[in-house]
Amino acid sequence: MPPPILEISGIRKQYGKIVALDGVSLAVEEGEMFGLLGPNGAGKTTLISILCGLAAADVGEVRLHGKPFRITDRDLRRVVGIGTQDLSIYPNLSARENLQFFGKLYGMRGRELDTRVDELLVAVGLSDRANDRAGTFSGGMKRRLNLAAAVVHRPRLLFLDEPTTGVDPQSRNHIFEQVKSLNAAGVTVVYTSHYMEEVEHLCTRMAILDAGRVLACDTLPALLKLLDATIRVSVSPVPLGFADRLASIPGVKAAKAIPDGFHLIVDDVAHTLAKIATLCADAGASLVAVSTREPTLERVFLNLTGRQLRD
Repeated sequence: MPPPILEISGIRKQYGKIVALDGVSLAVEEGEMFGLLGPNGAGKTTLISILCGLAAADVGEVRLHGKPFRITDRDLRRVVGIGTQDLSIYPNLSARENLQFFGKLYGMRGRELDTRVDELLVAVGLSDRANDRAGTFSGGMKRRLNLAAAVVHRPRLLFLDEPTTGVDPQSRNHIFEQVKSLNAAGVTVVYTSHYMEEVEHLCTRMAILDAGRVLACDTLPALLKLLDATIRVSVSPVPLGFADRLASIPGVKAAKAIPDGFHLIVDDVAHTLAKIATLCADAGASLVAVSTREPTLERVFLNLTGRQLRD
């Protein structure tokens, strides 16, 4: 079995007394769409800088395709692309000139480069503005050009750091489609965002980072199991011993009477609601009100990282 495209073992990075990364270990499989979540100051950007070869870790190892990855290893760096949170494009260059510049940095020349630039301008919807200065573009157009610059050299591993910051819904959707298309073509993507719905929509697996440490790393269904679902029901008339009957339903972890009904902690909302309806029918009671709360990625994130403001 081939090794993961990216292996991170015990990465630690410190700036003076500030510990930015504190023993981070992760593995990303080839072809995966991997999400990296964390509040401000969690260490995401520092980690990506190390993984792209822009900074060195104090301790630990990064491996690409099973080989140790160092800042000086230019051959391995060529398989990596990065779409930075701060735009990398040059405002005084046209869209075409920007892509040609970044392509030449990776050794591309002549017809190969021209063909690739034309292909990307069409892909990101900028072919009709190819010769206009990037500084005249809207925020969404700049973000799309930034994505094109990150992949002009056809990387096998792509890091995208907040790629939809400040863009309109149309540009966000266009970026989503391009990222999915890249991944479908075999590009491994590591995607960071503060928008939980983006990571839920795009990523098959994700890690939650805070204070320089990985708090959780798994698929979305597995992460959601870290929190319980809840159901509140009101019934009329209330059958004798109804709380105990509710507690006996398979998958119900707890059931208690509350002033306006019953509160349940459950594994599966839909399954439990069906059983509650059956219990009510058998007892000659009716469901008067039902409210549910299921786990979400945002709830898991806040449960792990806390609710205090981060600046």
